[in-house]
Amino acid sequence: MEVSEKEISVEDEAEDKNVFKDCSKIAFYRRQKQQLSKKSTTYQALLDSVTTGKDSTRFQMINEATKVPLLAEVFGIEGNIFRLKITEETPLKPRYEVPDVLTSKPSTVRLISCSGDTGSLILANGKGDLRCHITANPFKVDLMCKEEVVMSINSLGQLYFEHLQTPLKQRTTREKEENASIDTSQENQEDLGLWEEKFAEFVDVKVNGPASIGLDFSLHGFEHLYGIPQHAESHRLKNTSDEDVYRLYNLDVYGYKIHEKMGIYGSVPYLLAHKLGRTVGIFWLNSSETLVEINTEPAVKYTLTQMDPEAAKQKGSSRTDVHWMSESGIIDVFLLTGPTPSDVFKQYSSLTGTQAMPPLFSLGYHQCRWNYEDEQDVKAVDAGFDKHDIPYDVIWLDIEHTKGKRYFTWDKKRFPNPQRMQELLRNKKRKLVVISDPHIKIDPDYSVYAKAKEQGFFVKNHKGEDFEGICWPGLSSYLDFTNPKVREWYSGLFAFSVYQGSTDILYIWNDMNEPSVFRGPEKTMQKNAIHHGNWEHRELHNIYGFYQQKATAEGLIQRSKGKERPFVLTRSFFAGSQKYGAVWTGDNRAEWSYLKISIPMLLTLSITGISFCGADVGGFIGNPEAELLVRWYQAGAYQPFFRGHATINSKRREPWLFGKEHTRLIREAIRERYALLPYWYSLFYRAHMTSEPIMRPLWVEFPDELETFGMEDEYMLGSALLVHPVTEPKATVVDVFLPGSSEVWYDSKTFASWEGACTVNIPVTLDTIPVFQRGGSVVPIKRVIGKSTGWMTDSPYGLRVALSTKGSAVGELYLDDGHSFQYLHQKQFLHRKFCFCSGVLSNSCADERGHYPSKCVVEQIFVLGLKKQPSSVTTHSSDGKDQPVAFTYCARTSTLSLEKLSLNVGTDWES
Repeated sequence: MEVSEKEISVEDEAEDKNVFKDCSKIAFYRRQKQQLSKKSTTYQALLDSVTTGKDSTRFQMINEATKVPLLAEVFGIEGNIFRLKITEETPLKPRYEVPDVLTSKPSTVRLISCSGDTGSLILANGKGDLRCHITANPFKVDLMCKEEVVMSINSLGQLYFEHLQTPLKQRTTREKEENASIDTSQENQEDLGLWEEKFAEFVDVKVNGPASIGLDFSLHGFEHLYGIPQHAESHRLKNTSDEDVYRLYNLDVYGYKIHEKMGIYGSVPYLLAHKLGRTVGIFWLNSSETLVEINTEPAVKYTLTQMDPEAAKQKGSSRTDVHWMSESGIIDVFLLTGPTPSDVFKQYSSLTGTQAMPPLFSLGYHQCRWNYEDEQDVKAVDAGFDKHDIPYDVIWLDIEHTKGKRYFTWDKKRFPNPQRMQELLRNKKRKLVVISDPHIKIDPDYSVYAKAKEQGFFVKNHKGEDFEGICWPGLSSYLDFTNPKVREWYSGLFAFSVYQGSTDILYIWNDMNEPSVFRGPEKTMQKNAIHHGNWEHRELHNIYGFYQQKATAEGLIQRSKGKERPFVLTRSFFAGSQKYGAVWTGDNRAEWSYLKISIPMLLTLSITGISFCGADVGGFIGNPEAELLVRWYQAGAYQPFFRGHATINSKRREPWLFGKEHTRLIREAIRERYALLPYWYSLFYRAHMTSEPIMRPLWVEFPDELETFGMEDEYMLGSALLVHPVTEPKATVVDVFLPGSSEVWYDSKTFASWEGACTVNIPVTLDTIPVFQRGGSVVPIKRVIGKSTGWMTDSPYGLRVALSTKGSAVGELYLDDGHSFQYLHQKQFLHRKFCFCSGVLSNSCADERGHYPSKCVVEQIFVLGLKKQPSSVTTHSSDGKDQPVAFTYCARTSTLSLEKLSLNVGTDWES
């Protein structure tokens, strides 16, 4: 049985929130809210139980009511990070702790126990400037920097821990008497979902009863919080209400509604808080369903006549309370103390890894739809780009390319010779991406299914049989990617000898990996399904897609014998997914509001470690009008992952199908992307090496300017470019905020300059999008645009030098072969630094470890903001030769242009 496209599209179009839970239907949320409202769950730390080991300090905690002991553990971690773990001291069986997300066991630093008041414990780092002040009764932790309380834990008394219990039927008479205090009446069971939880026609049976956890954090002086993707919401996190909290639960939500806090495809349980002078982060390492409540109490103004200045300062401080709740697992939280945004980025990446260095082709334009019909269709679309002089790098094939939705196969009628098709693309220096989902069609004659079945590689149902659910192929089983042996086997499927018809230009797209189960609860897998290690699906739901992408990336590396970088796009993700490839925002709609919301969605992904992110250009669902499509291409060209995509029942929308004028505008947008590829690639190198996000909210680059803290309609691309996409129809003017009182900004098209710290009204037509280069920066570009990135390897560079108010500028260029790991293993790379100072532009080595031969030359240098025409210009090379250079100077725009240069990009020179 194969599921028809019509059946699915009709089902999905009819979806509404009744398919998915809101807070009132989530039992662990109701239980925690009810219990906490009684204020009868006070915990006490037993300080006489404190033990100090090599890595951590441990102590017992006890609940006044249940008397069941918990074990708390505090770690100091290199880089000014604290870790707090709380779990049952003697659980009925082990509780789930998330593996594989942390890149390695964190390097600990010994915390020094300092004498505190009676009833308290102080743990300090080596310098003594960061301290954990632990109060025993009631249990509370204050995280202090010098004398400032930055964060408090459990100050609201919301620590909550449900203990695993023996199943009711297995209890002895004594156990029944001991548990008499636990209300297991039918009425209470149905309301609170203690042992069974019902939703629609589904019943979730909990073998060991409820096991949820929760904890509150108070952030002192903070009003601006960001993170916890993925939601179609504003960049700055909003206050929540009892019926509207942020949900982290990976779900296949077709055409998701915007300005909603419901969970969609991915989850990163990590948020950042920012205020003047400090940025901090909270990383809640839990892969079960998680809810986050946020409540900001703004600063209250007091006059000094009402109270003394110190009290006024304390009373007048704002505070944001964050309440984390998860369905199961343990409390395992990392406190990132900053103090700067870049410090927090480094701290988080030291735990979960940095963005993988992508192959250069993946930074070009990708063309996709569900589905390109056959080899002839692929050939025609490929030729269309050449005919209309539009560069592109990758064409994609969705599920219809397979034999009946059997992954790793080809439909022999549509794609009779896939290798020949790939050779056609290879000759154009282009690539192919195909889809590979986690569900496997139940068919004994399908070798992937038969081998996985034979080895027991599928997720099981609660009875121990292979889990079966409906997805694209019809009845399917789901690979258990949490099992290392399954991942190893799956990686092997990408070997050229196994994946018939594949070549080394074929890369992979992991979709539907939340996992999506069409007729399951909330269109996903039942929570009591069983994974490797006998863990229930509820424990690890949010990490399932992470594991598929990990296995896929490792498979692509293995097929090249460890030489080539992989490219893998995933829809579902978790903390650390950045190590394995790219992410996109899923099934958006061809509407202006979805273009607009894509910006804050991508900014949120970017600051939570996932720099390689994008949104489907044009909107996946529906048919965009020509103006919307143009505006989306213009926006997408300045976002990290740049792919056009459309659903199966939408009209064809290749870039040349909307008339000559719109084709020209789309061509210009894509060509501008290709011109900026040297800058993009250099930004990805920095993200890979130093964890700096590529697409940055203004507050990251200007952390001391309050006006930037809530902005989400414009952003920085690296530190040099400010981009303000046009997201309204028929726009004729855009208000652009240019930050920085000491900054100067240059319009990238007109070269007009503005001083910072002001809002400017920029006139726009359909062929313009406001992009500004920051004074003090040097942006490398490619002067000649090829049919794809592969044609541009040796094409000449240009340098756009934008002078600061002090007349200086700096920039960099990173260069390697664009596809292999040689940059890492053999240090085959160039990292160059450009510096303009005192009228001299120099090119010097930024990293002496790197060596890479390059034929490329700098052909043009364009200087913005040069107030006075020079009398002459010369170049001075490392061999001591001086050479005069012809130049043109425009007094009206204060620009200097040096043309027809031939300065090797890899050698030192001055001009």
